[in-house]
Amino acid sequence: MTSSSFRVWACLGPILLMAVAAPAQRHRDPFTQPEIDQIRDASWEPQERLSLYVKFARARLVGLEQMRSDPKIKDRPQQTHDRLDDFLLIYDELNDNIETYVGRKNDIRKPLKVIVDADTEFQAKLRALKDSAGVPPEEAKRYEFILTNVLETVDTSADDHRKLLAEQEEAAKHKKLNPNAKPSGGRSE
Repeated sequence: MTSSSFRVWACLGPILLMAVAAPAQRHRDPFTQPEIDQIRDASWEPQERLSLYVKFARARLVGLEQMRSDPKIKDRPQQTHDRLDDFLLIYDELNDNIETYVGRKNDIRKPLKVIVDADTEFQAKLRALKDSAGVPPEEAKRYEFILTNVLETVDTSADDHRKLLAEQEEAAKHKKLNPNAKPSGGRSE
């Protein structure tokens, strides 16, 4: 191998390695195409959009419960892990959207009330999974890390959501929220 060939491979090698490894690092998209369409259609409506994220997160936990109670399911630990990961990705999107609407000074008190109630429901379901009797320890170990991460995220977010709701209530008293805030260039209906 000549020195110029070596330099080419030395430069291209890491790039090729990253290209091969990149797909393995990507998360699955937790949303179905109809869900993506619904989210896109509600892009400028905070109440509707945030309610959709709650609905989709709830659906993932219901699906998780149904999967775990089905005796025919193969590789229950991996499926539990994947469904918890999907829930977390959706829940993170919910939080990102909340931050966006707060930054725009949107009045999101109504959806925040729904979110606070959902947080309580999510916490109960996740704790029930963590405290499940009869789950072999080797099975629980395979999804323990993601479950702990999800629980911590929901617990922290639930506190944040309650505080934000109180802040929004206070801001509304002083008329500091824009109930019809839309980004510039947004559609008007």
